[in-house]
Amino acid sequence: MQRSLEQRMAIKFCVKLEKSAAETIPMLKKAFGVDCLSDRQIFRWHKAFAEGRKDVNDENRAGRPSTTPVPTTIMQAPLQPVVLLERPDPRRPP
Repeated sequence: MQRSLEQRMAIKFCVKLEKSAAETIPMLKKAFGVDCLSDRQIFRWHKAFAEGRKDVNDENRAGRPSTTPVPTTIMQAPLQPVVLLERPDPRRPP
């Protein structure tokens, strides 16, 4: 997450310097190496900043959160006994 935020800031900087997306890509690849955003993502962010976007953070998305808001609720749940079933070994005759 942090690396992509840094890269978005770099893309925004390149837009302010009036660099094209095609000029921005090799600079980011050199600076960030294997952690670099994909070309498609660089083009997308470059276009967004060129069209006037100011914020480098992702927009909120609908859906399930990636983390549990209250992790202590997991520890408070009652534990159910686990029953291990003995399975017959297919290599042994019955």
